Amino acid sequence: MTWQGYFKGKKVTVMGLGLLGRGIGVIKFLAEQGAILTVTDLKTEKELAPALNQLKKLKAITYHLGEHRLEDFRNKDLIVRAPNVPLDSIYLKEAEKNKIEVEQDASLFCRLAPVGVKIIGITGTRGKSTVTHLLFEILKQAKKKVYLAGNVRGTATLPLLKKIKKGDYVVMELDSWQLQSFGDNKISPHLSVFTTFMVDHLNYYHGDMERYFADKANIFIHQTKEDVLIAGSQVAKKVKSLKPKGKLIIPKQSLLAGQHREYNAVLASTAAKVLGVSDSVIKKAVKNFKGLPGRLEFIREVKGIKYYNDTTATTPDAVLAAVHALKQFKGKIILIGGGTDKELDYTRYGQIVPKYLKGLILFEGTATKKILVTLPASPAGKPLKKKFPVIMVDNMKLALRQAQGLAKRGDLILLSPGAASFGLFQNEFDRGDQFNKLVRKLK
Repeated sequence: MTWQGYFKGKKVTVMGLGLLGRGIGVIKFLAEQGAILTVTDLKTEKELAPALNQLKKLKAITYHLGEHRLEDFRNKDLIVRAPNVPLDSIYLKEAEKNKIEVEQDASLFCRLAPVGVKIIGITGTRGKSTVTHLLFEILKQAKKKVYLAGNVRGTATLPLLKKIKKGDYVVMELDSWQLQSFGDNKISPHLSVFTTFMVDHLNYYHGDMERYFADKANIFIHQTKEDVLIAGSQVAKKVKSLKPKGKLIIPKQSLLAGQHREYNAVLASTAAKVLGVSDSVIKKAVKNFKGLPGRLEFIREVKGIKYYNDTTATTPDAVLAAVHALKQFKGKIILIGGGTDKELDYTRYGQIVPKYLKGLILFEGTATKKILVTLPASPAGKPLKKKFPVIMVDNMKLALRQAQGLAKRGDLILLSPGAASFGLFQNEFDRGDQFNKLVRKLK
């Protein structure tokens, strides 16, 4: 199947415009290819104004915003859906009932990509972004023609069809939602990396961790004997239980506290070796890799206080990893966290995190309520606020001000929420961007 002409004249509903840029890129590409477009999103026109401004030059697009309509999932040739549509969506069921093809950006790209394009897929609860970007940098260092795709901020995957050629590499970060469509199409990348599997997204999966793993497993479940799967040691046992068909490589590595950077580097390096990159090139690329924005990212130091942005830490385990990685600052960390619950357990968080902290600033939300219950208490059953300050806030400006009030020279202020961003922020990136902007204004 070739992509040229594939979309011309097709009636397509794009379910989910969003604000991260991927929806914008998909819509622009489909419009260029002559698709007849309907765009629908639960966000309102006002909420989506930044995205709509980038599409205003495109004509003949029907927008239904602030709601979805069942009629937009009838009499269409194709539905291109956003990744995190609910499992029980009545709209997708309507499309299925009407025998309409339902796809996602990433899986549709894989189906239409030219023969000979080398697609590498990376998934995992934690580490997938770092492994994706590090492998991308290694392949660039090796002078390969390589593109980033999948779950990458601001990057739509379908438009890459206009650029890629036989022999090119596409390194794709794939979350569990995107991999649902890989499962529907019974496809897996020829080279796959599965980093870790931890408790997350229980609100979406209604507490069913096996369903969550089944979606993740689509990264390798449809591979053939000629394909390769690299599994991190943390997830290896669970992966092996499904008896992968391709060659399984499990590198020797450790995911002990504070060692997640090395863990990710081993996975990316192993994938590079499979692709024929020399040890010298890998070593140089790993040494020069600076890490990713929002992942334990050092922003700056002001008046002896260091500021770190770890906004992509949206689970308790991710926060534990962050404080362990910064253990040399034990007792000097002021943590900004909390937010909206994803039906996760904060028991270990409440037992362990306070031991590393000087104070805790919490955004209001359902996760914060659970955190407060788990924190150490006095005999009277109240949080030990005198020894361990716990302050509630409803915006980033106040959070930073309160954190600064607790900090002294030699301390560290860490944004590591351990929860979702719903309510107070547009998304986790907006949360991190607000933090960075305020920190960079400090004098």
